[in-house]
Amino acid sequence: MLNTIIIEDERPARENLLQTLSRVAPEIKVIAILSTVKEGIEYLSSSCNADIIFSDVQLPDGLSFGIFRHARVDVPVIFITGFDEFMMNAFEYNGIDYLLKPVDEKELGKALQKYKMLQNHFTSKSTELSRLLSYTEGRKKNRLVVKKGMENIALTLDSIVLFYTENKIVYVIDKTGKKYLSDKNLGELEEELDENRFFRANRQYIINIDYVKGFKSFEKVKLQVDLLVSEINHSIIISQETAPAFRKWVYEA
Repeated sequence: MLNTIIIEDERPARENLLQTLSRVAPEIKVIAILSTVKEGIEYLSSSCNADIIFSDVQLPDGLSFGIFRHARVDVPVIFITGFDEFMMNAFEYNGIDYLLKPVDEKELGKALQKYKMLQNHFTSKSTELSRLLSYTEGRKKNRLVVKKGMENIALTLDSIVLFYTENKIVYVIDKTGKKYLSDKNLGELEEELDENRFFRANRQYIINIDYVKGFKSFEKVKLQVDLLVSEINHSIIISQETAPAFRKWVYEA
């Protein structure tokens, strides 16, 4: 019997995974189903009796990688998502495989076979996770190389107000209102940036705490962020699900 935890907020995806697991590996027992980063951190920080974890990458309040940064989990993780842009990040957080939605029986079977092959490795309390986390947390950048036309420019992170994506292109705006291009997507940037300074407001924006003037209610259950740089005319909306994490980030900064 294998105990597993599923971290997935989308009901259809969760049911698909449960049904596929029951066909491919009926010996697996689901001991917990979680749906947010917050729930994941709280649950896994207190105890983790699972042998393996299946986790979606994009959750309502952020990327699930944040769970494994804060809760030092020593069991393997199979990441599942609808996008392949986070593939390289997944393997930094105890990931042993990466599956795309909807989960295919054959691919799930291969992933579980890989788990069995690596099982002895993960029984040790001294896993690679701690070393990987120490490394990634220790290499937070002070500068970011961006593009302006044909020129490559090293911007200090202190001068960056926000990152945003539009038509699959990621733009960087500095405190003077100048706009640059980034080679990295928002998921990659989110993992590299200091989470105490930068916040993933939604799927389109990452914002810098140093340039947040304040926030106000929007459509009753959402929040709208006001920036100190008035020349940057962007409407940044925080969803109801993300609002608690945003408030915590602002208050504790």
